[in-house]
Amino acid sequence: MDVLPLLMLVAGSAVVAGAARRTPVPAPLLLVLVGLVGSYVPGVPDYTLDPHIVLPLVLPPLLHSAALDSSYLDLRANLRPIALLSVGYVLFATVAVGVVAHLLIPGLPLTAALVLGAVIAPPDAVAATAIARRIGLPSRLTTLLQGESLFNDATAITAYRVAVAAAVGEGVSWTEGVREFAFAAVGGVVVGLILMVPLHWLRIRLRDPLLQNTLSLLIPFVAYAVAEQFGASGVLAVVVVGLYLGHHSWQVDFATRLQEAAVWRMIDFVLESAVFALIGLQLRVVVGGLGEYSAGEAAWYAAVVFLAVVVARYVWVFPSTFVPRMLFPGIREREPGTNWTAPVVVGWAGMRGVVSLAIAFSIPQTTHGGEPFPARNLILFLTFTTVIGTLVVHGLTLPSLIRLLGLPGRDPRAETLAEAQAQNQASLAAESRLGELLDDERNALPPPLADRLRTVLEQRRNAVWERLGAVNEVTGESADDTYRRLSREMIEAERKVFVDLRDARRIDEEMLRSLLRRLDLEEAALYREGATEEGA
Repeated sequence: MDVLPLLMLVAGSAVVAGAARRTPVPAPLLLVLVGLVGSYVPGVPDYTLDPHIVLPLVLPPLLHSAALDSSYLDLRANLRPIALLSVGYVLFATVAVGVVAHLLIPGLPLTAALVLGAVIAPPDAVAATAIARRIGLPSRLTTLLQGESLFNDATAITAYRVAVAAAVGEGVSWTEGVREFAFAAVGGVVVGLILMVPLHWLRIRLRDPLLQNTLSLLIPFVAYAVAEQFGASGVLAVVVVGLYLGHHSWQVDFATRLQEAAVWRMIDFVLESAVFALIGLQLRVVVGGLGEYSAGEAAWYAAVVFLAVVVARYVWVFPSTFVPRMLFPGIREREPGTNWTAPVVVGWAGMRGVVSLAIAFSIPQTTHGGEPFPARNLILFLTFTTVIGTLVVHGLTLPSLIRLLGLPGRDPRAETLAEAQAQNQASLAAESRLGELLDDERNALPPPLADRLRTVLEQRRNAVWERLGAVNEVTGESADDTYRRLSREMIEAERKVFVDLRDARRIDEEMLRSLLRRLDLEEAALYREGATEEGA
């Protein structure tokens, strides 16, 4: 196996993604654009998407990571609209786009057209959340998009399997299709429910952080493989397990959480970067396979299908937002009110991604009768153009649309205030517990050490309140910013002394690593505090 093309893909996409952080263009869009150009650069290898790699090896870790970071409570509170998007909309888009393609393209059977509809129906998990977080969508809209992208792949993959079975001549009836869909959905959830408790039990009992993180890396692949082995939805199994483990992550050892967060950030960065670069690099492959279709015909079909995808999403989103509220008073009472701006944003945030392309590349070459699959190459091309169109058009214009509509973003001051109140309540509980412990003679401490414990609690409580303070007129920093900057300078001074002592042979290498790890943990805590404030 030649590993050089793989290394070139990973390294090149990482460089482009890193450069995107210095530009106003979101990394997914820049990676796609660079991939489009790179597909025709002489010497660039052919990177054909292999569905046997993307679906079982790339999709599970990305979904698992997204599920770990998602809020189970927020998703549960918005289960109805998420279900309407991730199940109802995907099935509606499959039929709507399929019918349009069937009527538009001469000689395209309805079954093959429904295959196209299922392939391009699900918005992409990575693109939606990456862009939503960067542009600061309101938290409920972000939750809806995250929830939709977590579950819609399962719907689309199952609908695709049913449509392909009908297209290749297996004689699948609507009843059998509904039965297969229900089995895949329920089976995936059941597999996830069965696996999540023993996997969590194993995680909290492993004491070695290396073993715990090795298990963490294996979990999405295990959940996906087990579910697929039984013919159920591996996607749903991965998401269910990820949501449960993320909700109970506080029970895991702190060292594991620190390492796990760093490991998954790295995996997300590498996989997401490579995935979006791969999307762009498919241009030469899909254009070269058009065959009997002229460039003009293909472009016309692509424009109409793209328009059908956009219109179908709005046709579904607006009624599903307002009709249930009009018909059922209980929904109006349980869920927060909304206006027309929210469905406009949700409708425009339907970016497609690598899952659609991977599914399209898995379309069989022939039917059961040995004939070529109807318009397979055209379906690949239309999938590619729809993915590129939604990523570029929607991705580039979504921030402007949000600013134009005047949607309120996250309120950093309100979130900092809530954090400070939570920290204050926790500190009071910790102080009470500390008093109980110190009253026990078995926990006797010299007064300076007891005072240090109280001081740590006081500093932790005050640090959040200080974020609400005035900004330094000279530096433009808040008191908390200045505190973190000075702390880092002090840590760097200590670190230099430790290295000098090692170089002078006054301490050995093992002691240096121990001392540096202590400083690294302190600096990591400062970094997390800063990242939390910036993310708010």
